[in-house]
Amino acid sequence: MKIAIIGLGRMGSALLKGIMNAGIAKAEDIIASDPLLTEEESNLDFYGIRTTRDNLLAIRTADLIILAVKPQLFPSLAASYAGEIKDKLIVSIIAGLSIAKLSKELGAARRIIRVMPNTPALINEGISALAASPTVKEEEMALVKKIFQSLGEVVEVEEDLMDGVTGLSGSGPAYVYLMIEALTDGGVLTGLSRDLALKLAAWTVQGAAKMVLETGRHPGELKDMVTSPAGTTIRGLELLEERGFRSALIAAVKAAADRSRELNNI
Repeated sequence: MKIAIIGLGRMGSALLKGIMNAGIAKAEDIIASDPLLTEEESNLDFYGIRTTRDNLLAIRTADLIILAVKPQLFPSLAASYAGEIKDKLIVSIIAGLSIAKLSKELGAARRIIRVMPNTPALINEGISALAASPTVKEEEMALVKKIFQSLGEVVEVEEDLMDGVTGLSGSGPAYVYLMIEALTDGGVLTGLSRDLALKLAAWTVQGAAKMVLETGRHPGELKDMVTSPAGTTIRGLELLEERGFRSALIAAVKAAADRSRELNNI
């Protein structure tokens, strides 16, 4: 199967790396396009694949098309794609755009898989949620799952859950980075050097996440394991509850999910 990647930004490049490292396709069977590529970038060796600034050229030569462009750019590009899509398999990682919207804009494309990855995919630690149109074949879904498994974990969801996925795992890394930054600043406030505080904060978040995944225990139970009566942790948790830490995160996920729905109407 010949693959076209439309958009060579961070996620498009990560997908290319994953495909190549996992041996999913040969270099000669992949073409990637990005109108924003400079002449110098076009001549770089992207794992030996062919690159172009002509999206239509890439689409014409492929059986599987991965759309990795910004949602705001899609409407202006879709009209030129429509006549070339025909019966090709479409994989979209465009935030917010529903399968119905993609199908309509691309000239009634029938076989579409909508995917929401997240940025830890750049280091093969991401999680991607997939939802497919009913016409997608089992072997096609298996291939696309294999592509995204090269970047981390994969889950299948019903499409009506994708906006929630976007608000949680799609946008979630930014919330975690903000938390790590804030924990680091707290450490600096207590007298730690910034380098030491950042290392302590990042490893703490990583370790806590692994505890959830590897033990299978509820986060509340793991929290209680750290929290001694009248100790330091309960004092900190008391303050977080007073400041609305928990409700702020819940509201952030909902706001991002709402914005994902709005993008479908652009």
